Parts: sequence; C-alpha cells; structure tokens
Amino acid sequence: MVLTVPEADLLSPDASTDALTKLFAREPVVELRALLEILETSSRMSVFRRLLPMGYLSSYSHAGRHYTLQSVPEFDRDGLWQRQGVLFSKHGTLKETTCYLVEAAQDGRTHQELRDRLRIRVQNALLELVHEKRIRRESFESVFLYLSVDEPRARVQLARRKERRETAVEVDPLLVVGILLEVIRSARTIPDAAVVASRLATRGLPVTLEVVEAVYAQHGLGKKTAPSASRRSKR
Repeated sequence: MVLTVPEADLLSPDASTDALTKLFAREPVVELRALLEILETSSRMSVFRRLLPMGYLSSYSHAGRHYTLQSVPEFDRDGLWQRQGVLFSKHGTLKETTCYLVEAAQDGRTHQELRDRLRIRVQNALLELVHEKRIRRESFESVFLYLSVDEPRARVQLARRKERRETAVEVDPLLVVGILLEVIRSARTIPDAAVVASRLATRGLPVTLEVVEAVYAQHGLGKKTAPSASRRSKR
C-alpha cells in the first residue's frame, strides 16, 4: 500500500490558480522561487502540478529557470518571444526549437544563423539532433549547413542555398546598420523594403530596393515589398 503525504502547506487548486493568475499578471516571467513563495510550498513538483492545468512554458535560455503561462507571450513568426532577455519558444526546449527552425528554413540554416536567430549557443543542440538523425548536415562553402532529415526536402533546401549564394548582393555595412535601425524604429511591424529604401533616401542615405531585400533575407526578416500594380493586374 502506497501512502501519500498530504501537502498541508500547499494552497488548494482554486486558490493556487487565483494566486498564479495574479502573479503572472504582475510579472509575466518569474523564477521558481517566486512560484514556491506564492503557492506557499517548498516542493518543486507541487508547483508544476499546479502550473500544468494552466499551461506553462519554461525558458530555453537561462537553463530553463524562468517560467511563463502559454497565454502570455506574443510569439513572432518563428514562435519565439523574449522578455527582459529571457527567451521562450512555443516549440518548447532549445533543441526542439532548433529542429523546427532547420526544418522550416527554405534554404537550411548555418550554425551562425541559428545562433543569431535564437540569441544563444546552439552547438550542443545541433550535435544531438544530427546524432539522433532528426536533422542532417552538409558541408557548404567551408561551413556546415543544417538541413531537413527528409532527403527530398533537404535537396530543395540545398538548391535554394546555392541559388541564394549565386545571387547574393554585397552590401556596405553602413547601409546594413541603417536598414536594421529602420526596422527597429518600426516597433512590432517589419516595414516594406520599399518603405525603408524611401526613408533612407530622404535621410541622405540612398539605397536600392534590391539592397534592402538582400539585408532582409540575410537577417531572416522576409521579403516585405508590396506587390506592384502591374503584378496585381496579372492575378
């Protein structure tokens, strides 16, 4: 017969839900010690039992020591969100997020691209994923390119990477800084490449639409140009 120890120091389920809801309303991201305190317990497992029905995420940075509710983050297009330097992913762990980004990429991902996107070291996650055969890697121009484990998909990714390299545009670093500053100034929305080119021109920094699009592609911002009237007329 298995005896369970009553959690006399733990709030009731309803009281716990109310306390946690108020806590995350005040502080969207919290550490374990704050959860232990608000739930009046010293048991980690008790905390997670109370969090589970509410739906929670642990950070993929800071060794997973920070927590938030799934309803809190406003995820970007890759399912990423950060709060005061703490990083979260709707895909869960760093390893799962890395796998998703490689699979979703049209032309694969290099280690540096993944590190820049995730803002954290990913080497160990990549090595484990390759070892587990969940992604594959190919040597490409002196670096490893990480690709889908699905062979037809990987061939398409590799072909697009080669095409991207052949059509790459050399961009002055000063122009890159100017373009990225315009994106930052636009807050949550990424402006059309044509809009950025126009704004920079008015500030005495002439830049072509092609250059802005090249910087967008290099930094994973997507091609944001609006369709021209001639293109719309062909639909």
